[in-house]
Amino acid sequence: MPGQYKHLARIFAEDKNNEVVFITKPKPEISIPNVKKVEYKVSREPQFETHRYLLNFERGIFQGQEVWRVCNKLKQQGFTPEVICAHPGWGDALFVKDIYPDAPLLNFQEYFYAQPGGDLNFLPGDTPHLDDVPRIRIKNAVNLYSINYCDWGITPTYWQWHQYPKEFHSKMSVLHDGVDTDQISPIQWRNFKGPKLPELKYGDEIITYISRNFEPYRGFETFMEAAKIILDKRPNARIIAVGADDISYGKGREDGRPWRHHFIDKIKPDMSRLHFIGYLPHDEMLTILRISAAHIYLTVPFVLSWSVLEAMSAGCALVSSDTMPIREVVENGKNGLLVDFFSAGEVAEKVFQILDHPDRMQAMRDAARQTIVDRYDLKKLLPLHMGLIRDLSEKKIPPPAAKTIEEFNRNHNIKSPV
Repeated sequence: MPGQYKHLARIFAEDKNNEVVFITKPKPEISIPNVKKVEYKVSREPQFETHRYLLNFERGIFQGQEVWRVCNKLKQQGFTPEVICAHPGWGDALFVKDIYPDAPLLNFQEYFYAQPGGDLNFLPGDTPHLDDVPRIRIKNAVNLYSINYCDWGITPTYWQWHQYPKEFHSKMSVLHDGVDTDQISPIQWRNFKGPKLPELKYGDEIITYISRNFEPYRGFETFMEAAKIILDKRPNARIIAVGADDISYGKGREDGRPWRHHFIDKIKPDMSRLHFIGYLPHDEMLTILRISAAHIYLTVPFVLSWSVLEAMSAGCALVSSDTMPIREVVENGKNGLLVDFFSAGEVAEKVFQILDHPDRMQAMRDAARQTIVDRYDLKKLLPLHMGLIRDLSEKKIPPPAAKTIEEFNRNHNIKSPV
């Protein structure tokens, strides 16, 4: 909580005629006005004896069972939803329609694994073991059950839509959750002073990198190698990295060390000017983006990070990997610069081009923000989401709003370069 439903839950709850219930794992620090939060805890983990192919599926079943129990209790208390919205990736929505068979289910279908051109076997040294392919096929069990079981699905990019089997494409809409471009806008006069940081000013050679966790899936090794090159050649540059040392995607190190510590020891960048500042409150993260001279975003072919669209909305000069689905958003040389995911030298070269440009490529920055305003503005996408939910609540399947979404995407040139 709130995940992809931050704005939807809030906007529906503002209408006093609506009752909005949010089922979530414990999140004591999160609340949304007028939204009833119901927390659940998973009772146990898969047993040691469980076949490793089935670990994710069994974990999803345990999670789905707990949500089933919550729904059953809510039903006994007299609550029956007109529509259910769910992120089904971890099994939460597996059994909700067993409690509420008449409530249409709208799933956020984020990612289907192991399709050609995806994340599998992309990173060096990630050559799959002989049984990894069948294991990952079974990993899609929750995905397959969820998309088959729901009444409609949404996914943020056409590339993510392409990853799903073709037989499900007709019951999915490509619809990003949106960027609040009013809140996330360029403000060039703001400075930033954080713990153990000198004052950072707009106009300084400040390079930024944001990732929920510092890990190979988000190009962390390439970033670290590029950071050393940049800091060695630009004595006035500082690099600010926002994120943490856990694992969100992919694998951790076998020795248990954080990837950050490993690459600091291996690459030995100038740590007096490379600042790892952990997580930041969202408004402070936006300040970092607004004073950024160049922003680095790298990803294997996988789900698109919120941070890269927010960086573009803030008018950052983007240096990003030439991978999917970033190609769906960034046109090289127009609203960002695309680089080889594995080439630290190319990343550094593009950063130097931005730093050496008289106005730090202001036209490219403006185009980056305009892309978000045109295609991903919350004010435009939120009504499309709401229309989809209202159609489903009225049992209109397929929902008429799906055609409106298709027209919006076509009119705004939102399409897959695949």
